[in-house]
Amino acid sequence: MIRNIAIHDFATIERLDMELSEGLCVITGETGAGKSVIIEAISLALGSRADSAMVRSGKEKAIIQMIIELPEHFPRDDAPYLRASDDSEAILTREISVNGKSTARINGMIVTLSQLSSLTSKLVDIHGQYDHQSLFKTEKHLELIDFYHAPIILPLKEKIAANWKSYKASRDKLADLLKREEEARRRLDFMRYELAEIRQIDPKPDEDVILRERLAILQNSGYIFEKLTVARDALYDDRLSALSGLGNAMRALQDISEYSKDLDDIRNTISDCYYAIEDLAGTIRAKAEHIGFSHESLDETISRLDKIENLTSKHGGSVVTVLNHRDRLERELEDIENVDTLKTELSSVVSEQETALRTLCKTLTALRKEAASDLETKVNDELLRLNFNNAHFSVVFDESSDIISQNGVDSVEFYISTNAGQPSLPLAKVASGGEMSRMMLAFKAIIGDFDNIPTMIFDEIDSGISGVTASIVGKKLLAMAEKRQIVCVTHLPQIAACGRTHLMIAKSSDDSATYTSITTLNDDERAIEIARLLSGANVTETTLKNARELISLSNVSRS
Repeated sequence: MIRNIAIHDFATIERLDMELSEGLCVITGETGAGKSVIIEAISLALGSRADSAMVRSGKEKAIIQMIIELPEHFPRDDAPYLRASDDSEAILTREISVNGKSTARINGMIVTLSQLSSLTSKLVDIHGQYDHQSLFKTEKHLELIDFYHAPIILPLKEKIAANWKSYKASRDKLADLLKREEEARRRLDFMRYELAEIRQIDPKPDEDVILRERLAILQNSGYIFEKLTVARDALYDDRLSALSGLGNAMRALQDISEYSKDLDDIRNTISDCYYAIEDLAGTIRAKAEHIGFSHESLDETISRLDKIENLTSKHGGSVVTVLNHRDRLERELEDIENVDTLKTELSSVVSEQETALRTLCKTLTALRKEAASDLETKVNDELLRLNFNNAHFSVVFDESSDIISQNGVDSVEFYISTNAGQPSLPLAKVASGGEMSRMMLAFKAIIGDFDNIPTMIFDEIDSGISGVTASIVGKKLLAMAEKRQIVCVTHLPQIAACGRTHLMIAKSSDDSATYTSITTLNDDERAIEIARLLSGANVTETTLKNARELISLSNVSRS
């Protein structure tokens, strides 16, 4: 439960510290005193978005701190900021700077708003005077049904969501296959033509490079032969050839090599060069003998190169890309040829998955209808207790659609008839503000038994009611407070009289600023405040007597 809330430099609040107790805590104050400011500050401490405009004028930042006692068995495994604390409490801190920056901490550790909200959503449930509008939203109705019987419905929903994900993946895969098949069949002839052309030419890796080299040789064969002949003559055939000179040198050194090892080494080196030049000359001669020109060979080379270059220009600029395109075409054509088999297999998978899903959805619908029937009974009972006479609440299932989603196939909407003899109509179309307040209270009285949230905060949820109905609502809040902490901002004396702790908000001002303060009332002060709620500004002995009687009656109801 919330034990303490401290607010500094927030809107009209300079410094405020409020202690809350177990059971029903009521907060009252004149219109404009600052009740909504306190609720806004509490919302920020719980993780709502910050607005720098709420920083008190002239101050650099606002600070809201809340101390929440944790339930005995509250889970800590996924919250390191709790595991690090030995205390049985969570200290929440929000700082909002005038420059727009906002910081959130749990037990001194900086956290994200998502982490803060994740924790506080398990500890505090806050409802403003407009929060009942969630009952207007049809998409929320199914969530309420599912949450009402959560232990049996949510596991099945999770299973359906997982199966639906697989089903959707298979369905999308089939749709993609059909789309690709249609596109492929449109270009099937062209694909076959391209593949046949590549297969007919049958290019080899780097063949274009080899052909260009061969073409260059054929186109310049005369010039190449001439230069090879010059080179061979210079090495071998001329009277002054390199080989002739090396031979003379070798023979001269032969005669003196016996006189020195160095001279013999020189002779051996020249000998090695002689035979190397001789081999090289033979290679040049062989090369020259094979350099021949023929128009037929030139034409064949040009023709072959043209065909390959035509292919490479179409398919990426190289023989490698041509061969890759060939392999891709072969795979695609194979897929098209096997598409009927793939379609049959995928269609069978989709059909089986849909059948299994619809079976699960049918079970889910049955469970939801059981939950809806139980909820109808309990809500109608609660509405009677809340003086909602002749009202009839019902949950209507839309049977017109069988489209499967991850939530099943169901669509529901809440209907109500507020007067005897009137037909049931959608809740959002017929309920007044006071009726919606009681509807929300009825739902919270029922759903609250299942969510195990220790604290509920109601901000003027009593809007639009008075008299006997207000007394009934007060007793309902008191009954709910037996199991959890209830904090209720109210303007009704019947509800205020039921509080175990009564806090009063007041606003004052001087020449420079406005101030909001809060006071925990003692018994006498409480009687005066309830008398003010009964009669307005003029508190008389009669209204004080009536206030004390109202408090006394509330105490009797609590006992």
